[in-house]
Amino acid sequence: MQELRERMERELGELRVVERYRTLPPVTARTGKYLELGGSSLLNLSSNDYLGLGDDRELLDGYLDECRVRGYQMTSSSSRLLVGNHPLYGILEDELASLYRREAAMVFNSGYHANIGILPALCGRHDLVLCDRLNHASIIDGMRIAEAQSHRYRHKDYGHLEELLDTAQGRYRQIFIISESVFSMDGDLADLRRLVALKKRYNAVLLIDEAHGAGVFGDRGLGLCEAAGMIGDIDIIVGTFGKAFASTGAYAVMDSLFRDYLVNTMRPFMFTTALPPAVIAWSLVTLRKQVTMADRRQHLLHLSSKLRNELLSAGFDVPGESHIVPVITRTDQRAVTMALRLRESGFLCLPVRPPTVPRNTSRVRISLRSILAWEDLASLPELFLGSACE
Repeated sequence: MQELRERMERELGELRVVERYRTLPPVTARTGKYLELGGSSLLNLSSNDYLGLGDDRELLDGYLDECRVRGYQMTSSSSRLLVGNHPLYGILEDELASLYRREAAMVFNSGYHANIGILPALCGRHDLVLCDRLNHASIIDGMRIAEAQSHRYRHKDYGHLEELLDTAQGRYRQIFIISESVFSMDGDLADLRRLVALKKRYNAVLLIDEAHGAGVFGDRGLGLCEAAGMIGDIDIIVGTFGKAFASTGAYAVMDSLFRDYLVNTMRPFMFTTALPPAVIAWSLVTLRKQVTMADRRQHLLHLSSKLRNELLSAGFDVPGESHIVPVITRTDQRAVTMALRLRESGFLCLPVRPPTVPRNTSRVRISLRSILAWEDLASLPELFLGSACE
């Protein structure tokens, strides 16, 4: 035990030295554009509530009234396979399937649950998973849990992916390709048309994670798959309620056979307590609301493009093409220092460091929302310049 404690203390000390030691921030209140942190009111540029639904008081009041009338419980007290499958689950899954024009949908407790469960359920030691190198940690963990062989192709290098597919032909029972649509740290977009073409050419199964695309892209907010016209060509599309939809949980749309198989084999689904009916009811409310918010999506993407172009013009390395705007600092120290200076000026933009991102790609990550205006952000490029010169 003493040896373990000494090792933990040593490793935590090493994290402090390289500016990778993390603590839980004491957020005391969140109101619209701002949140209170450490006694200060800061413009919140670190939230995934991309459409501002989490701060829609009118929407919340209507939902709370319905909860009181219908008596939705705050717990399911069981897994869905026992007695936790409230009728609201069926309503939500039917609406998701209808929106995406797919045969079936399935709701999960979180995006992490979905991603650590789907691949291990579908593939085994005779299969191969090909995964974009910058996919989210939950996808990587799901790939590690699965017994299948796996390979991470170079980020958005579809020539490399094709080489791997070509080499693998005939050697595996089934090949799976998995990618995010909007990459969470760089804010760049997958080429879904290219992925679908490769899936068809090599008879692969294609999974797309729309965690950061749902609510932001597409006329009805169904994600980059909708914007690219690819919904029907992707075998499984995973989305989350915890970001633009301002709720809790996740979902996947797919064919009925896939759903039936996952219900019977996906361990994180089978062996966990279901989400409370009150949460499912709120997810229904926000899903229905976001479908109507095309104007907010348009504003958000315009705002993001303007900020990215201003930062690029100021000489910063700003990858991506979405509402996620990362300013690359390279070093951990510079990311931490820059984020601190911005906080002192009233902006909450958090530093992102390894292992969340690869070494030497630390950054300050700006996460924009549709409730912001350009006037809220106009001073940011100059503030970044000032903090970079220190």
